Amino acid sequence: MPKFSIVASEPLLSTRVFAVFREKAVQNGGFTIEREIVRHTGSAVMMARDAPGRLLLVRQFRLPARRRLWELPAGRLDHGEKPLAAAKRELIEETGYRARRWKRLVSFYPSPGYSSERMTVYLAEDLTAGPAQPEADESIESRWFTPEQIRSMIHTGSIADGKTLVGLMFLWHAENASKTDLSVPAPRKK
Repeated sequence: MPKFSIVASEPLLSTRVFAVFREKAVQNGGFTIEREIVRHTGSAVMMARDAPGRLLLVRQFRLPARRRLWELPAGRLDHGEKPLAAAKRELIEETGYRARRWKRLVSFYPSPGYSSERMTVYLAEDLTAGPAQPEADESIESRWFTPEQIRSMIHTGSIADGKTLVGLMFLWHAENASKTDLSVPAPRKK
C-alpha cells in the first residue's frame, strides 16, 4: 500500500459548520493528488427505538434538498466532543428523549472524496420522554414509525437521506444476519 504525505494545505473558507482547504498529497513514487477538502468535526446519528420496536424519525426542512425530509435524528460534534456525548446531547435537543442504553452500530464516511466528515450511528433504547430543545433555526417534527412503515417509506422515496438509509440497513442486517444468507455465490465455471 503506498504511503503518502500532505505537502500543502491552504485554507479557503471557514464557517460555523465546516472549513474548506486546498490540500496536496504526494504518494511514494511521486504520484500527486490535489483536492479541495471540506473539514468537518463529524456527526452522531441516533436510532431511538422504543419497547414495541418502533423507531423515532424527525422531519425537517433541508435547504440543499429543497424539501422536508424524514430522517434519523443527528447532529454535528462540537470541537473536541466525543461522538457518544454528541449523540446524547442531540437526541435531547431534537426530540426531548433520553436513553439509558446506547450501542454503537457503525461509523462511516458519507462522502470521502471531498469531506473528512465521519458519521457514527448509535442505537438508543430504554427511553424517557422530555421536552425537545431545538436550536433557534430548527423546526423539527418527530414521529414514531414501525419497521414496516419505514420500509414502505424507503420504497416510496419518503426516506431519501443517506445516513438514515445506512443506519437502518446496518441495524436490520445486523439483527437478521443469522436469519438471512446475504452471501454472493461464487461465479460459475465455464
